[in-house]
Amino acid sequence: MSKMHLLDAGIRKKWGSSSPHFCWFKSSFSEKTTWYNYCNNHVIKNCQFPPVKVPGEQKAMIFVGGVISLDFPREQLKAFYRTMYTIRSFEERCNELFLAGKIPGFVHLYIGEEAIATGVCATLRKDDFITSTHRGHGHTIAKGADLKKMAAEIFGKSTGYCRGKGGSMHIADFSIGMLGANGVVGGGYNLAVGAALAAKMRKTGQVAVCFFGDGASNRGTFHEAMNMAAAFKLPAIFVCENNQYASTTPYRTTTSVENIADRAVGYGVPGIVVDGNDVFAVYEAAKAAVERARAGGGPSLIEAKTYRIKGHFVGDPELYRSREEVRERFETDDPLKNFRKQVLAANQLTKGELEEIEEQVQEELNAAIAFAEESPFPEPEELFQDLYVEGWGEACGK
Repeated sequence: MSKMHLLDAGIRKKWGSSSPHFCWFKSSFSEKTTWYNYCNNHVIKNCQFPPVKVPGEQKAMIFVGGVISLDFPREQLKAFYRTMYTIRSFEERCNELFLAGKIPGFVHLYIGEEAIATGVCATLRKDDFITSTHRGHGHTIAKGADLKKMAAEIFGKSTGYCRGKGGSMHIADFSIGMLGANGVVGGGYNLAVGAALAAKMRKTGQVAVCFFGDGASNRGTFHEAMNMAAAFKLPAIFVCENNQYASTTPYRTTTSVENIADRAVGYGVPGIVVDGNDVFAVYEAAKAAVERARAGGGPSLIEAKTYRIKGHFVGDPELYRSREEVRERFETDDPLKNFRKQVLAANQLTKGELEEIEEQVQEELNAAIAFAEESPFPEPEELFQDLYVEGWGEACGK
């Protein structure tokens, strides 16, 4: 186990956890790995991950990733970085274009949270489902969306995913399993559960992932969805992106539990806490949850602790936190910097390879934005199109 290190102490220091948690990690990223469980200084080998019953206390498990042996194929490491860098760059462009008055409506940026969407979606098949939030650009990109159609939609152009009528908060692409971003807080839970139920009934082996924020964890739909998914053992994975702020409110002022994943015990499902700024930790935890769901083991709740670098929306005055707080977090725990540092130190990728990826992504973004700017707006007569399914009467024999 000399090639790996534990990050449990680091997570506790970073996120303020003081209670004794389960600490999960792997000795390598190869198929023949051993799960170790540290609890009260005792090591239990070959544990099934993750157990539903947590002995001793009703707490979530801390899943620890980080620099283990990095036995990922080189191309997969490149894919991780490409996805994270694409999300970061896309969001930075959106920020600039919105402030320049070229994007209508509101824009909610995913900067600082890129490792979560990247790590989770890397474990999914193209036909698996995800539901998103009002901060959904990162999820959409990680699931494989077309950047040109995304940019056009955000610009309100007719060539966009929703023909320019949805905008930033309502991008969807059913062809890749993206069931839609959602302007309603907590609006994605039951859509994901419905997709998971359909997958189970049709026996397709698909899973559904519901991304949501710490604020949405306090909505009633959270209970409804978790309860039904657990009762029916549906192939659903609930991923809480705890970025520390529910809009303008620090999550601990409205949430009674230290870890949102602690709530999983009330439904008899695994609750796992991961460092959301470590793509390897997110990937490994998500991979285990997805495998469990596909095998018929039912849902899991993953809480990825991260930090929202930008305001709730572009233009947010952010009177609820200091700029020093934001600067310190971004400088010391940027998921992209974390990744670069890890792979370069392990000699898994070179600086040149990373820079090549960055150049390719910038070219793709330039092309996407040019496409969006040159595309036409929807015509006025298109206003009432796409509200209902056309031809439903003929399909029903009416």
